[in-house]
Amino acid sequence: MSGSKPDILWSPHHPDRYVICDSELGLYRIGPVGSTEAKAGTLPLSEETAATLLAINSDTPYMKCVAWYPKHEPECLLAVGQANGRVVLTSLGQSHNSACKELVGKEFVPKHARQCNTLAWNPVDSNLLAAGLDKHRADFSVLIWDISSKLSPETSVAAEKIRLSSVDLDSSTVVTKPLYELGQNDACLSLCWLLRDPKLLLAGMHRNLAIFDLRNTSQKTFVNTKAIQGVTVDPHFHDRVASFFEGQVAIWDLRKFEKPVLTLTEQPKPLTKVAWCPTRTGLLATLTRDSNIIRLYDMQHTPTPIGDETEPTIIERSVQPCESQIGSFAWHQSSQNRMVVVSATNRVMTDFTVFERISLAWSSTTSLMWACGRHLYECVEDSAEGVESLIEKDIATKMRERAQSRYGHDTVQVWRNHLLAGGKDPQLKSLWHDLFYILSVSHMKQCAEDMELKLQGNVQSVVYSGIKNIVKTTSGTTESRRCWSGSDRQTDVPRYHSEERCLALRLCGWISRGTDTDVENFLRSLEQEHEWERAAAVALFNLDIRRAIQILNKGAMAEKGDLNLNVVAMALSGYTDEKSSLWREMCSSLRLQLKNPYLCIMFAFLTSEPGAYDGVLYESSVAVRDRVAFACMFLNDAQLPRYIDRLTLEMKEAGNLEGILLTGLTKDGVDLMESYVDRTGDVQTASFCMLKGSPGEVLKDPRVQCWIENYRNLLDAWRFWHKRAEFDIHRGKLDPSSKPLAQVFVSCNFCGKSISYSCSTIPHQGRGFSQYGVSGSPTKSKVTSCPGCRKPLPRCALCLMNMGTPVSNCQGTGKSDEKVDLTRENKLAQFNNWFTWCHNCRHGGHAGHMLSWFRDHTECPVSACTCKCMQLDTTGNLVPSDSS
Repeated sequence: MSGSKPDILWSPHHPDRYVICDSELGLYRIGPVGSTEAKAGTLPLSEETAATLLAINSDTPYMKCVAWYPKHEPECLLAVGQANGRVVLTSLGQSHNSACKELVGKEFVPKHARQCNTLAWNPVDSNLLAAGLDKHRADFSVLIWDISSKLSPETSVAAEKIRLSSVDLDSSTVVTKPLYELGQNDACLSLCWLLRDPKLLLAGMHRNLAIFDLRNTSQKTFVNTKAIQGVTVDPHFHDRVASFFEGQVAIWDLRKFEKPVLTLTEQPKPLTKVAWCPTRTGLLATLTRDSNIIRLYDMQHTPTPIGDETEPTIIERSVQPCESQIGSFAWHQSSQNRMVVVSATNRVMTDFTVFERISLAWSSTTSLMWACGRHLYECVEDSAEGVESLIEKDIATKMRERAQSRYGHDTVQVWRNHLLAGGKDPQLKSLWHDLFYILSVSHMKQCAEDMELKLQGNVQSVVYSGIKNIVKTTSGTTESRRCWSGSDRQTDVPRYHSEERCLALRLCGWISRGTDTDVENFLRSLEQEHEWERAAAVALFNLDIRRAIQILNKGAMAEKGDLNLNVVAMALSGYTDEKSSLWREMCSSLRLQLKNPYLCIMFAFLTSEPGAYDGVLYESSVAVRDRVAFACMFLNDAQLPRYIDRLTLEMKEAGNLEGILLTGLTKDGVDLMESYVDRTGDVQTASFCMLKGSPGEVLKDPRVQCWIENYRNLLDAWRFWHKRAEFDIHRGKLDPSSKPLAQVFVSCNFCGKSISYSCSTIPHQGRGFSQYGVSGSPTKSKVTSCPGCRKPLPRCALCLMNMGTPVSNCQGTGKSDEKVDLTRENKLAQFNNWFTWCHNCRHGGHAGHMLSWFRDHTECPVSACTCKCMQLDTTGNLVPSDSS
């Protein structure tokens, strides 16, 4: 290849050897850097690999093309095409057996000297070597030589050979008679054997691509084109061929050889090489002149063209193996996406791997996997405990477990939903208790009688608006000063009362009904839950210091109680309202050392000045409902709204679900829930919360609809189809506007109308599966004909009765199935009576009969029908994850 750029050939047998073809042949072995001996000829290819020079062959001058013998024996046998048209067989210093010695040095000489452009070994019949030559008016340009030929040359041919030869040659090593001669009076620029048939040869001639069949050399299949250079067959798709002309690549399909199926984007500079990746389906690499990048075209996902003008799409990308200009490259035969490139000037070689685009998949069950090339990887933690802890913290796992426990579906005791969620999340506990109080207050008719709010609208809308809006409308507030319970000593702490404040206390759960401020029931419930400190604080805020001491003593004596509560009770019993007392001074300084926040705010209350209760109101560890209830009792009409507004803003910014008590199920509540979802991703709680009691305008908020749809999609992704159906039913009860119209109905084969018992009264769009067949009511007549045209309904393939006849004896029905709820309107027919048919053979019958039949059979019950109905539907094999 004198005067031209170098080329690279990988050994077809040794994955660690390749040849560099330039003015001479150089055989290299590639290996890890650490295992390569430091000696002359060692060249670094990458950070991990280096090449060692094994042999050099300078015996074949004027090289134009080289091809490596495809078989194992003899190894390292190369065919070299020269500028005068000769093809010489040579080797690279390897030990040769007798067969190899007979081949090395053999020459194949054409009749007329001209340049040899390309060589190609037959991949099956390895004795056949095709050579493509320049044009000669009296000779063929495609010569197929048989390297095992031992024919002696004629005298005239020998004389011509000697005239062209620069050295003396043994006449026994020269072959001048090719086995086949093709392409007369034309030039051949590229060659390749077709992998689908070893007798077919594809040649890039001067003006066309031609397919020659060695079984009939007088005929050829050809197509006129300029893209005749570098023809190469896709090793993974034997009917796909690539060729190029100047800067444009054409992709051909040999089954439709009239024109290219795809023409790649033309490059500004001429192309020098194109090559299919042998380890990757549909990956084509191209190299342009004087360039340091290799362009890759990914055609593995190419769709089949529909019409003549449709071109398949490809993915194009570029890689830069090295900084210098690339002379040539070669794909490795077995290593995934690996190639070696050589620079155009100084033979600098680079070992380079083309990395695949990574496709990441994160399943709905927290499994993380990604695909790269032919490999599929799964993310696995080193520690099993670490995996479990991470999965437990993941909100998707939590929502999945909650869905299995029917979280959010308890509409009677709403507060119990936090127990269905595990009962460990204090925010969820607060949320569901708040919703319970909101719903219980809104449904009590006596609330409207107890409150005489001068507001427009009903009490339910007031309750849903939250404490923030309730306290803004407060009027008629009265101030009182009570004595400490059990004592005649007057306290100087003022307390405020109004109907709105009483409503707020009820929403906080402190009092049960009316204006009665007795918190005894609330204290007892706290004692049952062993919340001694909180109960003592509530008792103290209601000015019952004796009850608070009693609760603390009881908590200290309880099982697993804290004995330190006795010490707190003793300190509490020494309370005095003297401003300069030692008790007040010590409690003010030491209260912050108490670990329990409720004990801390108890002493903060006792040591604070009237109206200045920051130590209680801004203790973030105390439940919001307790702080709000305290504020409603001890802040005046000017202080209370300011504090509630400030606390509401704080809850909204933090996404704290305890703030629902303040915002209510309003737009402010949606803003708060949005912050919560952004922080946690818990669309499940957001969906159920907004559905529980929100007015219609809030449910129409796009954010709320987005949470609901995302949760439905999650249930579908988890294959919780039953749970999703239950959620839709639950949603329909709470939000009637969300009920979709029936989209599927059974129609008559004659008139096309819906088959329904009450079809005359139900609009066409609303007819669904309901009430066709048997309605379940013994008082309703059978429907065995179309209500529209009175044509008889089809017969069941098993019982031969018209559809609509009740199923009384099919397997799976029992007494429990016969008990039908006759009080529900628009009842669905029992499933055993449903119409069922196969979309392939159109045979069917009662659903119960069909299920019974296909438990023991695979083919259709109709005689002479061989349709395997139950096996046609792939979704029939899917089992919902939530099924027991």
